[in-house]
Amino acid sequence: QVQFVESGGGLVQPGGSLRLSCAASGLTSDFYSIGWFRQAPGKEREGVACISASMHTTYYSENIKGRFTASRDNGKDTAYLQMNSLNPEDTAVYSCALCDYKAPGFGGAYWGRGTQVTVSS
Repeated sequence: QVQFVESGGGLVQPGGSLRLSCAASGLTSDFYSIGWFRQAPGKEREGVACISASMHTTYYSENIKGRFTASRDNGKDTAYLQMNSLNPEDTAVYSCALCDYKAPGFGGAYWGRGTQVTVSS
C-alpha cells in the first residue's frame, strides 16, 4: 500500500521559511502525483500544490503561488514543499497525499498524518 510520512514542520516567525519533506513508500511507478494539503484551525482542508507526474508540472493554489515551491525527487520517492515569506495565515497542519490536479482542491488519497507549521512572533 501507499504510505506518506511528513516532516519538517515547526515554529517560525512571520516572513521566515520552512522546508517540508514527504517520504513516500509503496509507489510502484513514477506516474503517481503527489500533492501538499493543509488544514488550518477552524477551516476546511485545502489543496496547496499538486505535482503532476503525467504533465511534469506543478499546480498551485492561488493563495500561495509565488511563495511556495513544491518539488519531487523520484529516485528517493520524496516530495518537498519550500515555504517562503510565511505569514500567520499559513499556520496549519500540512500533509501530503496522492493528488489529481484536475480535481477540486486536488482531491487526495492515502493521506499522511501531517506536520504542524506554526507562524507566530
